[in-house]
This record gives sequence, C-alpha cells and structure tokens, in this order.
Amino acid sequence: MKVRLTAIILSVFIIAAVFAACGKADVGEKHVQDLNYEESTEEISNPDQGFYRPVYVKINENGATYNKGVINSQTQLYHLRCDISAFSAAANNVADKSITDDALEGLDALLSFLKENDKNAIVRFAYDPGYNGNADKEPALEVMLGHVESVCSVLNRYINTVTAIETGFIGPWGEMHTSAAANPEHITPLINAFLTVASEIPVLVRTPEMIYNYINVSDDKVEEISISPDEKAYRLGLYNDGYLGSESDLGTYRNRERDINFLSVQNAHLPFGGEVAVPDSPFHNIEACLPEMNKIHLSYLNTEWDNRVIEKWKNTFYTEVCGLEKQYYGKTAFTYIQNRLGYRFVLKNSVFTYSSSSEKLKIRLTLQNAGFGNLNRNKRAKLIFTDTTGAAVYIADQGEIAVKNELEFNVEHDLESGKYDVYLLIYGEELQSVPLYCVKFANDGLWNDDIKANKIGSFEHISA
Repeated sequence: MKVRLTAIILSVFIIAAVFAACGKADVGEKHVQDLNYEESTEEISNPDQGFYRPVYVKINENGATYNKGVINSQTQLYHLRCDISAFSAAANNVADKSITDDALEGLDALLSFLKENDKNAIVRFAYDPGYNGNADKEPALEVMLGHVESVCSVLNRYINTVTAIETGFIGPWGEMHTSAAANPEHITPLINAFLTVASEIPVLVRTPEMIYNYINVSDDKVEEISISPDEKAYRLGLYNDGYLGSESDLGTYRNRERDINFLSVQNAHLPFGGEVAVPDSPFHNIEACLPEMNKIHLSYLNTEWDNRVIEKWKNTFYTEVCGLEKQYYGKTAFTYIQNRLGYRFVLKNSVFTYSSSSEKLKIRLTLQNAGFGNLNRNKRAKLIFTDTTGAAVYIADQGEIAVKNELEFNVEHDLESGKYDVYLLIYGEELQSVPLYCVKFANDGLWNDDIKANKIGSFEHISA
C-alpha cells in the first residue's frame, strides 16, 4: 500500500513538473531590448501638432484657389483660412447664397492634396473678404447654418487629415469678435451645428465663455463643470489668437486662473493652440510660459505670428531656470517649445518574452509622453518583422489602439529560423497601401523611414 501511494505521489510530482516545464517553455524568457531609451532633441514632424503655416484659401462659386507652394516637406500642419465671403450679401453686395458644388469640390481637392502629401490641417471659415479684418460681413444665421452643413459634408471625408475645426464664421479673420453677430444667439447655434454635423472632428471656439454659454453654465459654476465623453461638448475646445499677449490674453479669459484650470481638463483630449501676441508681454518669457503651456496642453502655434515673439524665442535659451531637462540646456527657447508642442513619445523600455523555438512573442513597451499635449485620437498599429536583409517578412495587424504609457502585444508567427528586427507602425489610415499620419518616437536610431515605423527590438527564432 505504501509502495502504491509513493508511486502515485511520484506520478503527481512528475506530471506537475512536466506542466510547469511546458508552461515555462510557452511563456519563455524576458529579454530587455538593447535600444537607445534617451530622448533625442531632434525636431520631429508628427501628425496634428507643431508650428503651422497659414494658407489663405479663396472659395467662390467656381472653386477654391490657394498658393500650393506654401505646402512643403518641412511643415506638417497647416492653418486653412477659408474665405467664403462670396456667399454673403454683406460682402458680395448681391445676395446670401448657398455654397456651390464647384466650391465644395475645390475644398475637397485641397484636402485631398494635403492627404496625398501626408499633411494635416486646422480649418477655419470666415466671411471676411481677403482675411483683411473686415467686420459685419456675415449672412443671416440660417444661411450660416446651411454653410456649416455644406462644408462639413467635405470635412467629414477627411477625419484623419483635419486636426480641428475652428468655428470662425463670425467677425474679422473669423475670430468671433468685433461683429454684431458676435453673441451667444449666433455663436451657440453655430457651435451646435458643427458638433452635430462634424461628429468625429474637434471643434474649437475663441473664448472659454463661448463653451460655458454652450453648456449653459454660469460663472459661479465653472469650477463644477464635468463633461463626459458621451456629450457633444466633450469635443469642444479653444483656439487662442491672443495667446500670452496680456493677463487676459487680449480678452480671451475673464478669469485666467479659473479658465486655465477648466481648459487643463478639457484640452487633455483636444488640440489647443493659436497665435502668440504682443512682443513686450512678460507672459511669453521662456521661464514664465512653460508651466502654463504644459498645464494647458499646448499643441500648435502659428510660426509666422507674432514674428517678433518667434524671434524672441529663437534668441533666448532654455536654462536651469526653466527646468531640469539638461539635454536642452543651451538650446533655444524656440527649439524647446517646438519639441514640446503636442505629444512627443519617447520609448523608455522594450521587453520581449519568448523562447527561441516558440512561435509566440509577447511585447511590452513603456513610453513617456514628453510633450505639452496628447495624442488626441486613436491610431492603428502593425508589428512589422524584417529579416537580415531589411525586407518585411511578416506583418501582424494589431487593429485600433490608444497610444498610452504602457503598450502590450501578443503575436503568434510562423517565421522560419533566423534573426529578426521588429518595428511598430502607428498610423492613421492607408492610401493605396501607403500608411499615412504615422507617429515617430523621439529616440535616435529607431525610426525606419522606408516603412514609417519605430524599431522596438530584435529576436532569434529556431523553427521546429
């Protein structure tokens, strides 16, 4: 009896050991990848952020015209200042008009050109002829609402191209002030129309007060605002063309501290930017502006205005007074701000778990977002395996992902024996099998421009 019991116990231990060994072989060993995990100070051109170039677009009954030469390889983000004054009686001196099919086709051709060239755009429409600062050129409200539906029928085809819609429409330059129509009775319906019709694109307005009016919150209740993701107002943010110009940012804020506290939450999932203003303002001194830029999640600025502030940043420097990022000491304020606009992902660790004979690979990545802002949209992801010749031999589609501080992928492959590099492609969409709006990590030596992907590691496989 004792012999039989001993045999049973021994069998149990053997079976357990076999299962443990199989489990260990299946899980494999962890391999920390030998990569550069330090942030580079290199300028990186990533989608939906950065210093933009303005583009004036004249839209009339016959189509849309603009200077195509402005769009170049050096700039990722453009600000389309669309002049639709031809469709307002106050500007054309004839009649308020619907936007024509030819005009919409012209807008479509412009956005298509940007998409084909892997560029993004912030879009604003105005009835200011020539964008020359003309007031009171708007048509009747019902006409403007019709124009919103018309232009959104085009914008909705380019949700990965259009970073945001600046509501515009009202006032000189479409900045929503200095006009008889610059009131909640006109602005609130326009906001609602854009949020309703352009249901996947962020919508930005000129002041926080316009947001408070839209959600019907009084001044004394601003600190209690909580907007959930299922509300339309969750996509409602701010553009600031008086940025850092004064205590109120030239009338943008009624209570700077209160409004920025609100925007620090709202802008965490929305683009925010505009134009710096007034060169003698102390608010854009490098040591003063950085904490607020970070708190308010700054993602874009006009590289051309105010050029005196831009030059000021190019001639002052990031020092220990500004912060503790020693790799930027001696770099210009402009370089630092440029590198911090929007998101900036740095790969901080990459661990592959596998056994050489297994076809299972587990990848765990740790990222740091060193930018002021965030990646405010989901992306698609693919893992690309290349052999020793650099050829892509296997692609594992990971579908839609939210790019976070921790990413994990589990892959089963059928690779032959050999050594392989693994790249992570993060992209918005594909055009004729070419990935567009790809995200580049801010690490030296990881980016492969041929496949638009970041190297995340290597491994050796021995097929059974």
